[in-house]
Amino acid sequence: MVGIRKRGEDIRQFILDNVESHPRDVAGLAVKTFDITRQAVNKHMQRLVEQGALIVSGSTKNRHYVLHPLLQWETIISLSDKPAEDGIWRNDIEPKLGKLPDNVRDLWHYGFTEMMNNAIDHSEGKQVNINLTKTAMSTELVLFDNGVGIFRKIQNALGLEDERHAVLELSKGKLTTDPARHTGEGIFFSSRMFDDFRILSGNVFFSHTHAQDEDWILENQKFQTGTGVFMKLKNNTARTVKKVFDEFTSGDEYGFTKTVVPVKLAQYGNEQLISRSQAKRLMARVDRFKVVILDFDNVETIGQAFADEVFRVFAAQHPNLEIVPLRANKNVQQMIQRALSNAPE
Repeated sequence: MVGIRKRGEDIRQFILDNVESHPRDVAGLAVKTFDITRQAVNKHMQRLVEQGALIVSGSTKNRHYVLHPLLQWETIISLSDKPAEDGIWRNDIEPKLGKLPDNVRDLWHYGFTEMMNNAIDHSEGKQVNINLTKTAMSTELVLFDNGVGIFRKIQNALGLEDERHAVLELSKGKLTTDPARHTGEGIFFSSRMFDDFRILSGNVFFSHTHAQDEDWILENQKFQTGTGVFMKLKNNTARTVKKVFDEFTSGDEYGFTKTVVPVKLAQYGNEQLISRSQAKRLMARVDRFKVVILDFDNVETIGQAFADEVFRVFAAQHPNLEIVPLRANKNVQQMIQRALSNAPE
């Protein structure tokens, strides 16, 4: 009897552990993992709903589950008097987070204050709406300002082609429209600290997921004014602020010396990466780093001129910069090798 009860507890804990990443198919995942019937899993799901641990919505075919929130809270912060982000953190956000491990609290402290400061100093908006949702597994914080929009502001300030180009530059790091007061590192490092980090502004949706080197740009059909920042983090992650910084820094000066550039972000729609102008756009500003990792994931092919511009011309112009191709398929590797074979010894 004890064994049966323990197995039931294991099944229900498995459902709770996986429901956030599998809201629509967590039942099927449990069936495969524990080799039990769908009917048996449904009984466990129903029990969790009755206990208030899960919330179910949708019809039978579209049914999905989410963890029941322990806390849902929201507030509006006026930007008219230029509030201090550390005061908002200390008085409003930190108390609402409740008991969390020190490393998790530090991650939230860094991420919130960086994103709140961006809204205060750069958004040109009148207010920021803050929404916080905490479950037994994770916490999500959403900041939405009614300003000009982060990607549009970067585009205009730097004279870039469009908002999508602004996201490509933002993904590299060390990008700021106000170098006198900001290093341009906050968004880059914040995006690496959270399990899920997203920015929605204009008609562009930027997303970074932990443990994936690449970032994603999605076109948003409906124009979005202002800027929305979404940050989500497991309540018991082992990640630390120091570990995140260590991954991209080196040397005694603890400088931001390494970056990962998702090559796919340089593509527009179904176009191929074939021209020197595309290569120049990809490599813009990366000479500020010592190591540049070019992630070719989901890039099917590149042209000769593109490869030559990156791996021969640009590399020759910046001999102290290490360019590292990552996850390139056979076709891309061949073009890279062709460019390298023409490079001077």
